[in-house]
Amino acid sequence: MGDSHKLLLVLGILFFIIGNGCSLISEKNGDGRHWLWKCIEGRCIRKLGSAGASVTQSSPESCRLVCGRHGALWPRPTGATTLADRVLTFHPSSLRYDLEYVPSASRDFMEGAIEIFNNNLVKECEGNCTLLSDTILSIHMTVNSDDLSLNWSTDESYSLDLSTKGKNITIQINAETVFGARHGLETLSQLVTSYKATSSVYSVPRIGLIIVSGAKIRDKPIYSHRGLMLDTARNFIPLPAILRTIDAMASTKLNVFHWHITDTQSFPLESPRVPQLVRFGAYSPEQIYHVKDVQHVIREAKQRGIRVLLELDAPAHAGAGWQWGPAAGLGDLAVCWQHQPWRQRCIQPPCGQLNPANPQLYRILADLYRDIAELFPPGEFFHMGGDEVFFPCWNATKQITDLLESRGMGREQADFIRLWAEYQATALRIYDEAAGSVNSPRAPPGSTLAPPPIILWSSHLTNPSIIENYLQKDRYIIQTWVPKDDPLPTQLLERGYKIIFSTKDAWYLDHGFWGSTQYHSWRVAYDNILPRFKSVLGGEVCMWTEYVDENNMDSRIWPRAAAVAERLWSDPSSSSKFAQARLARHRERLLRRGVNPEELQPFWCYQNEGECA
Repeated sequence: MGDSHKLLLVLGILFFIIGNGCSLISEKNGDGRHWLWKCIEGRCIRKLGSAGASVTQSSPESCRLVCGRHGALWPRPTGATTLADRVLTFHPSSLRYDLEYVPSASRDFMEGAIEIFNNNLVKECEGNCTLLSDTILSIHMTVNSDDLSLNWSTDESYSLDLSTKGKNITIQINAETVFGARHGLETLSQLVTSYKATSSVYSVPRIGLIIVSGAKIRDKPIYSHRGLMLDTARNFIPLPAILRTIDAMASTKLNVFHWHITDTQSFPLESPRVPQLVRFGAYSPEQIYHVKDVQHVIREAKQRGIRVLLELDAPAHAGAGWQWGPAAGLGDLAVCWQHQPWRQRCIQPPCGQLNPANPQLYRILADLYRDIAELFPPGEFFHMGGDEVFFPCWNATKQITDLLESRGMGREQADFIRLWAEYQATALRIYDEAAGSVNSPRAPPGSTLAPPPIILWSSHLTNPSIIENYLQKDRYIIQTWVPKDDPLPTQLLERGYKIIFSTKDAWYLDHGFWGSTQYHSWRVAYDNILPRFKSVLGGEVCMWTEYVDENNMDSRIWPRAAAVAERLWSDPSSSSKFAQARLARHRERLLRRGVNPEELQPFWCYQNEGECA
């Protein structure tokens, strides 16, 4: 034990002796009695009582910690879960870690996960854990594999056992991989809450931490793809806000950050091989995601058990950043750029779509794809967008209509779909070369890498009647964004395609703030149930940012994204009605961690569980 830890332990014991006369702070009523919270049939019921209440009765948070089968855990575990109804005080300085049974190759990761865990404990007591304790927490970590790859096959399961003997708490977290162990630490942080106490020595209330005195949890996710999509092209989202979002994702065990990084309005992604894209496409020199920024996000996300899925939407949703072609002697790389009136050529302003008739476009894509592939480990997935191609744009572009005519094709929808499919096939071949899945410098000498999974949005090209003509089911995963009663996902599943659900009338967080769209509450998000097919990888909640920036982003995303997270991790058979108390507590947890989520209810409802459900 280091000298600093010894000093903290001595101070803890000293303060414990001095502060033995501490009494809990609970809300005082006018007649001198206090509000207390008692767990009755899984609900924390507020009652008036006299001084001398137990710690678990001092606040809604401390009661929720031990009340009901799942206490304050979010998302709820999928396996056997038991929690003790008693708690013990402790101080963050009293934690001891044992990594003897963690492979050496995995220790750096686990040390990073432990640092995040420790920081979250300090945030729980508002960065000021002044109430010390002589309780010692010994956390033993066991990780069976040294594999640090994170993909759809990664084992994210874990077990957590917490037992108490006197003033010693022993915690054992077992996992196959470091990512399961990380989830175990996240769950452990949710077995903790803060409390306030007064002392005969100190007049200022002191803040401490309490932890359940016993727990046994077995847990693993139902779906392997549990994502949040964030659009950072309509409005630029600064890096700190993105990292704050990733922290919040980790608190709910979401594991895919889908980064919709470019669109018609802006191209803020630096491409060293094609610097013109960001020079002409970024809103300003200060609103650029440099290579080092993207690498930082990838690193920070993985440390929290999250993959980064980068999306470059194409061939539609592409304008800003592509308009420099004529001046460079390359012709029109994009067409219909900024056409007015915009409704004639696109879905929303400014107009712009890539020009599949220009051979120079594919040379630029090859350089861009090489830059992207080098950001990620070999074989990592990539999102090519592929939604909302607006055929009137291509139909009004002479170079494209001349190409169709030269091939004996007409100008009907089927002809434009065929042209689109040819673009997609060429883009796939170019990306495979860039990613090293064919003969490429990224592949080891004399070998090839497995082709990376490619994700596309559902579109005209994914129509069940034609999709098998154009998109191989062993290469493409389809992300569907149709209403919950639309048969498209089932039809694609029946044809053997893997699906990621983004149900637009439940999981589109921008709805209700523009046009005739309808706002979907956390209850609607929670109650959106996915079919249990093997080829359903999972789902994503989506934050499009036409009307969102860093200032209102948190409240639009959270806690509704947390509701989706429990659906994807636990897929509970019970409805949202039985989740409200735990989600309300998780919202308070997000606040402590620096996120600003939307309020769920009047505070009276938070203090009186079940009365507003």
